[in-house]
Amino acid sequence: MLEISQLSVSYGRVRALDEVDLAIEGAGVLHGVIGPNGAGKSTLLDAVTGRRRPTSGTVRYCGEDITQKSVAWRRRRGMARSFQRTSIFQDLTVREQLTLVAQHLGDARLGEVIEVMSLSDYLDEKAGRIAYGVQRRVDVALALIGRPRMLLMDEPGAGLSAEETLHLFKHLRALVRERGIAAVVVEHDVDAVFACCDSVTVLDLGRRLATDSPAEIRADRRVITAYLGSAA
Repeated sequence: MLEISQLSVSYGRVRALDEVDLAIEGAGVLHGVIGPNGAGKSTLLDAVTGRRRPTSGTVRYCGEDITQKSVAWRRRRGMARSFQRTSIFQDLTVREQLTLVAQHLGDARLGEVIEVMSLSDYLDEKAGRIAYGVQRRVDVALALIGRPRMLLMDEPGAGLSAEETLHLFKHLRALVRERGIAAVVVEHDVDAVFACCDSVTVLDLGRRLATDSPAEIRADRRVITAYLGSAA
């Protein structure tokens, strides 16, 4: 589904990503990306989704080299992105903004998205007046419209409590399995990542430190030293 090879991104003399390799093999997989601040996590998502041009390396999606393709091209081909800050319109109702995106993408199955993200009770509420945890679900719902094959999320748990983040991740895990989506999620709440993700990549100083199962990552001495500390 996704193959990243020797991917590097530089900002002037600063190398935010340094020859990162990563492969997401198939659908129905929730893959977590963790690491300290400045590790290159958001830059990785930007490069995969076309918001940042790599300095070197390639991004292949469903077997095709998409390294130079635009954000819009990737979205039309089924690659969706949600952001650390919600991209919702505060003054529109939940229904209005979901409908606008569905019309733009020609998706007549909006009801499925509303149901899977448990938004039926909030459709006529203005997005700026609903709880922040529900706003995060609306943000993910916007990315789900159009039935993407791949979903990339940047800290969907930002601003949520540990309990709310875990609840959201359980939603995501069920979603990717039921819909056959390949999902990559950047998140600081490692407990939610370890509890719900099928596999995990750790970035540190722009390099890939490790990729493995949650249990193996949690026990990896390099990861403990660089990021998890004694709490692991």
